[in-house]
Amino acid sequence: MKILAISDVKSDKYYEYYKPGMLDEFDLILSCGDLKPEYVEFFVTLAHCPLVYVHGNHDDQNGRDPQGCICADDKIVEVNGLRILGLGGSYYYRDGKYMYTEREMKSRIRKLWFQLKKHGGFDILLTHAPARGLNDFEDIPHKGFECFNTLLEQYEPKYFVHGHIHRNYDFRLPQVCQKGNTTVVNAYEYCVIDL
Repeated sequence: MKILAISDVKSDKYYEYYKPGMLDEFDLILSCGDLKPEYVEFFVTLAHCPLVYVHGNHDDQNGRDPQGCICADDKIVEVNGLRILGLGGSYYYRDGKYMYTEREMKSRIRKLWFQLKKHGGFDILLTHAPARGLNDFEDIPHKGFECFNTLLEQYEPKYFVHGHIHRNYDFRLPQVCQKGNTTVVNAYEYCVIDL
């Protein structure tokens, strides 16, 4: 299975220089937020595969959610045999619909206990923000959530896909790294995942 993960900024490769058929290789698209609805709809229309998304911290400014896509925020969705747990938004640093304190994010996770039990865990953790200490920064707007680390340690999903941390903030940031048995992907702009 081939997955395209997108987040935060438009990709010239897949948007400006799009050629018919270039998205045909993908079985699933994951959007980690902070993308205009029209841009996300472009992918779901031309790729002919499901697109699962979570909200980014700036998505409250878009006015609407993308059409034809599957929102995974605060639930587990099953797509192409994969169990995807979605937790959008970022660390609280100003008033906004998709900003959360650590306590609020923990509460969102606690409310998922029945779904986690019913599905026997999950294969992909799809978020906007990173985990604390894992590709995040010390400033509050780019701080990761500690409770994501707890989820990763407890359930050991195959992948943790996030956005929010623009790789041009620090050229040393890896796009892909490991945390235990989980492959961590920073989807800033785009990343191709072979599952």
